[in-house]
Amino acid sequence: MVTTKPWDVHWSNGTSSGGAAEPSVAPLGSAEPSVTVSGRLTLDAIMPLDEALRVQPPAGPALAIDLSGVTGIDTAGAWAIAGLMQRWQGAGIPARLIGASPDVASLVGALANAPLLTKRRKRGQSVIDRLERIGRSVTAQASNTADFVAFLGQVLVVLGLTLIGRRPLRGHAVIHQAEAIGVNALGIVGLLLFLVGLVVAQQGAVQLRQFGAEVFTVNLIGRSTSRELGILLAAIMVAGRSGSAFAAQIGSMKLNQEIDALRTIGLDPIEVLVIPRVIACSLMMLGLAFYGILCALVAGGLFVWLQLDMPPGTYVQRLQEVTPLSDFVIGMVKAPVFGFIIALMGCFHGFNVTGNAESVGARTTQAVVESIFVVIVFDALFAFFFSSLGYN
Repeated sequence: MVTTKPWDVHWSNGTSSGGAAEPSVAPLGSAEPSVTVSGRLTLDAIMPLDEALRVQPPAGPALAIDLSGVTGIDTAGAWAIAGLMQRWQGAGIPARLIGASPDVASLVGALANAPLLTKRRKRGQSVIDRLERIGRSVTAQASNTADFVAFLGQVLVVLGLTLIGRRPLRGHAVIHQAEAIGVNALGIVGLLLFLVGLVVAQQGAVQLRQFGAEVFTVNLIGRSTSRELGILLAAIMVAGRSGSAFAAQIGSMKLNQEIDALRTIGLDPIEVLVIPRVIACSLMMLGLAFYGILCALVAGGLFVWLQLDMPPGTYVQRLQEVTPLSDFVIGMVKAPVFGFIIALMGCFHGFNVTGNAESVGARTTQAVVESIFVVIVFDALFAFFFSSLGYN
């Protein structure tokens, strides 16, 4: 089946193309060039049309493009005409439209000034391109850090005013968020820390058995879970559950202009949306960390009872002897700080959602990744700080 082209292109030197035949364009002479385009300039025949219009511009006066015979045009056809104009103008020869209807002239003119018709950058500048991408990334990260510091300042001011009674504390919102963050996470946090406690006990016993020091498995379980693993893993789980939820919820509210509506009726979004989440996440992180430590210790006790024949009473007594109270206190000090970081990161990225639903997903992912990263960084800082104070 042969499909004929619905358009015709005729150059001033007599060369024409159209119909079913492929275009054959001869070089133009020195006379004033002109081209007559007629028919339907639509997407279904855009490639042959573009090829028919690709004539090497000679040195001469302006090119006249006659569109009086055009019976129909879409964006693709206008793109071909605009490309023709840009190629000739790029060679220093003006190009003008004649006989075009106002709609056709407007569409072609809009595409002639669009950036999509500009030349692509020549390849071979990979080093410069990489440096440019690095610079853009550094600039974007610096801007993001500045925005976060400003957001942190706003939250701290409103939180301080709330704690001293200058701003109302929305108790119902705090309770609701506490249930979502803490109560609903008891199952998954308990299961995770129980399994981690079993793994720590099993791996510790296997390694210590080589030296006949299996009794020190209790030391490993008690100190590692109460000071580091219990708090850190609970924080990672809360970041994945609640930090992502904060970013998605607030981001969706921003897209639906609900945050603008809050400002319109005189309510501060920081006070209404951020403060309840920050308070609830800090308090619930404290409870979840304590709960996770207990689950890990119970799992470790179950293992040493079944595998090392250590009775539960002896295990508890041994835990009290080898696990200093300072380890537990250090863990409880870190927990609310981690909760504050997670809530702050989630709310910050929620407020920075822009454009469409794709931005919600991107910001949600960024909130989780950055929350976990910052939590681990602060955990390392806490470790160095308390070690410098002599709590090893």
